[in-house]
Parts: sequence; structure tokens; C-alpha cells
Amino acid sequence: MKLRLIIWMLMSCMLLSACSSEAPKQQTPQQESTSITVFAQQDSGQNLQTSAFSAYLENTYGVHFNWETIPYEGAKEKRQISLASGSYADTYILTAYIDQFSKAEVLRYGKQGIFLPLNDLIDKYAPHIKAAFKQNAELRELNTAPDGNIYGLVSYSECFHCSYPNKMWLNKVWLDKLHLKMPKTMDEFKKVLEAFKTEDPNGNGIADEIPLSGSTESFGVHLIPFLMNGFIYDDDRNYLALSGGKVDTVANKQAWKEGLAYIKSLYEEGLIDPGAFTQNSEAYKRLGDNEGDVILGAGAAMHPDIFASDATGSNRSRNYAPVPPLKGPHASYTVHDEGGINPGAKFVITNKATREAQIALIRMVDYMYTPEGQLHGESGDEGVGWRKPLPGELALNKAAVPMKAGIPSTPSKPNNSGWVGTAHFYMPKSYRDTWVQDTDMYAPNGYERRLQAATELYAGKEPKELFPAWAIWVSEADAQRASVLETNLKNYIDQNTLEFITGSQSLDTDWNSYVSGLSEMGLSDYLSIMQQGYDDYLNNRTK
Repeated sequence: MKLRLIIWMLMSCMLLSACSSEAPKQQTPQQESTSITVFAQQDSGQNLQTSAFSAYLENTYGVHFNWETIPYEGAKEKRQISLASGSYADTYILTAYIDQFSKAEVLRYGKQGIFLPLNDLIDKYAPHIKAAFKQNAELRELNTAPDGNIYGLVSYSECFHCSYPNKMWLNKVWLDKLHLKMPKTMDEFKKVLEAFKTEDPNGNGIADEIPLSGSTESFGVHLIPFLMNGFIYDDDRNYLALSGGKVDTVANKQAWKEGLAYIKSLYEEGLIDPGAFTQNSEAYKRLGDNEGDVILGAGAAMHPDIFASDATGSNRSRNYAPVPPLKGPHASYTVHDEGGINPGAKFVITNKATREAQIALIRMVDYMYTPEGQLHGESGDEGVGWRKPLPGELALNKAAVPMKAGIPSTPSKPNNSGWVGTAHFYMPKSYRDTWVQDTDMYAPNGYERRLQAATELYAGKEPKELFPAWAIWVSEADAQRASVLETNLKNYIDQNTLEFITGSQSLDTDWNSYVSGLSEMGLSDYLSIMQQGYDDYLNNRTK
């Protein structure tokens, strides 16, 4: 099912006490429905066109969806091509964890008139969105551009385990078999990987073990940040850090160079799977779910089900234990972000949409801002994607009243009832805390409790000062320049990082040239723009 089950595990529903959650009444069938073209992403197990939730929305709001769906693979490029074609959709409803519009794109397309301001629509037709904005100032600020317009809506979920995404998971069965302890330092971690490679922990007499892997997508699966954070803070985003309120890059510092040297040493000794830098999530999952013997020793991921399954009955996922942030020569950090709060926009309405389509769309999203609407959209129909709690079942927060229990989909029992990921709009902590979870965190319905316990190892280990990339808006004048610089600099750092690790470039002879290249690409201009954005953010918070 590719990422479908994973995303379902990452998401829950919302509880918005200030608003009624009564479902809209279905309309009497109309002679003619309002046609709406929708651009969306879907995984291999989804079919938004035949989803029960799609049919519900069509019947309730008198619309007909014309779907333009794309797979998760290459989603960003396909989205950009779609918009650049000129014959784009009426609306884009995206899965934020896969790809969505950046803040710079939202502002640019909004100013060009391609994305319509939603302010008036929200004011007239979206009482639940209005109430959420009134109740949650942070949510309102995330959605409001510097000119005061709301050109799109973000994906907002207060998810504790998502807020520390770059975890490392180690095969505890192998550790115990080799009489090794959970590593606490960078050196100890390397020794564990060496033992995984050379001491046949799976016991098949074949040197088929892969000590460490990851993948190129999201969900914290990049292995470099976890390792680099023993040397200098790697945000796994734009390589920005704060010191005394000043924005700077970490990617040209001596500690970054030392971190690259350490990771290079792992790669040279065959302790890192080369595929970690090129493979997608599906290929990564095949390593953890290898048919026959277990071959994967450690994996970078927000949670272990990303690379190893329990759903197939193999129980492999539960054999991986979280590695706490490792102590390095300069640091012992972990990546921290806002946990499910994705800056930019997952939902926009374009200037192709008729007024009737605009009204219907904002009313649909407003429904998904209610507890019932979010539950219906994300999990589908009762009895298919969720069920009511049974007597004695406890919520994730044991003091909270349990609201719903999940029914995970499986290959033999797929769930195409809801819009998994696509319907994810606003899920505050108050709802996640009501999610039924078994007290046994290794039980099928105790997974979120297991992730909460694992995340406690990482919480508070981030730097005291963090650049709030999720909250930064740059000025209209700088938005395009910032977007180009950000993309070019990130690609340059990513490419050179990989080349230093794999040996295509030498840290001894090519480092100075790499650093000079950053300057030549406009690093100082980019940092200046980000500094202004940060200063504006601080000023707005004090108003």
C-alpha cells in the first residue's frame, strides 16, 4: 500500500470545541452539478475518483469532480508543470507530507491573480475556519500573507512524534544477539554498524547484512541529519541556524566538514547502504521487509513502519528500537520542527474556478474543519477506517475521553473510503490526545503510544535557538529572489554533500572551492533576506 498506511498512522482528526460538528445536509439531486477540476496526489492504493468521501461531497454540495491525479513519485515536478501549462485545475488539494506550495509560491501566484484570495469566501461561507482562526492565532498567521490576503490553507497538525522527525531505529534483536549496548556516542554507533556488517547477526552465514539505510523522501528518512547533529545542527530543511538572533548557514562551517568526514568514513567501510541517497520509500521498505532473512540493521525514519512492517505478520517493525541523539565532538542535537505544521499551502483555488465552484470548495473545506468532517475525510466511513471506542479503551492521553479508534487498512482489506492525507487540514493536539491507543505500545493499536515514548528521547535536545522557517514570510519584493536562491543553494549543498561523502570530491582539496561556490551563488543575499523575514516575524509577534 506504499505510503498510505504510513500517512494514516501519522494523522488523526480534529476537535474544535467552539464549533458545531453537525454534518451538512445532503442536497436534493440537482439537474446540473457544478463541475470542479481537482489536482491531487494519490498513492498506489488510492482512487480518489471512486472514494466514498468523494461521492459524499459531490452529493452533498451539488458538484462533480474532474480529477487530475498524480502519483507520489515526482509530485513536486508534476505540480509545477501543471501550473506552468496555463491549463491548470480549478483547485489544488495536496498531501502536504508529499508536496505542497511553498510560501514564496503562494505569494507569487497570489499576486499574479492565479490563486484567489480566500478571505471573503471564508468570511461568508466558512464559519468553522473563521472560528479556528479566532481560536488559534498561530493558525491565522500561518495562512495570512504579508499583504493580509489568505491565498491558500496550510496543513496543520499538532503531532508530538512528528515534531522530532529525524529518528534512528536500531535492530534490537541483533544488538542482543551480539551482546551490544544501545550506542550513546558517534564512535559507539560506528562500532555497532561494524558489528552488524561483519558478525553475521541474522545467522544465515552470508554477508548480506545492510548496517544502515534511509531514503530520499520525507518523514525523517534522510540519514545525514541524524549523524550530522553530533557535530553541528542540521535542520534537514535549508541548513539555517540562529545564534544571538542572527541567521546563518551551517553548511560552510568547520564542524560541518568534520561531520562529512565522519559520514564518509561510514560510507567507505560499507556501513551505509549507497541506495540511501537515491532510493524511494518503496525500495527502502523492500529492505526492511526483505523476503526471508532480516538484512537491515538500522534505519533513519520518523517511525519504523516506514521501512519495516508488522502488518504482514512478520512483526519486524517492533524489533527496531529508537537510538537517542548521539554525542559527537561538538553537539548532541536532534532535528525539531513544528510537527505536522507545514508552511505554504495544501489547498488553493485558482482563477479558473467559477464563483459557484469557489463557494462549494470553501464549504467543503469548512466541513473538514469540523471534528466529524476531518474524521470522515481522513479515515472514511465508520466501520471501514474507524470505529467507536469500546468500554475500557483508553485514549493516548489517558485522562482524555476517547473519541475514536482506528481500523488500519491492509493489503487484504484496503480502505478507499476517505481522502487519506488529502483531507488533512486542521488537527489540534486536543484531538490526537483522544485517539484510542492500547496500553501495550507494541499491540497493533498501540503504535502512537510507542512513538510518543520514543520521541521523549529526542524532546528538548534541539538547540536553544531555532530558525522558525515554518513561520517566516518574506516581502513581496524579495519573494521570487528568495525562492530561487533557496532552491539553488539547497541543491548545491545537497549535491556537494553527497559528493564529499561518496568520494567524488575530496574534503582535503575541494572544500575551499565548495565554500567559495556558496558565496558566488548568493549566500549572503539569501541570509540577508531570511534575516529580514526573521526580524519581521519577531516584530509581528510583539504587536
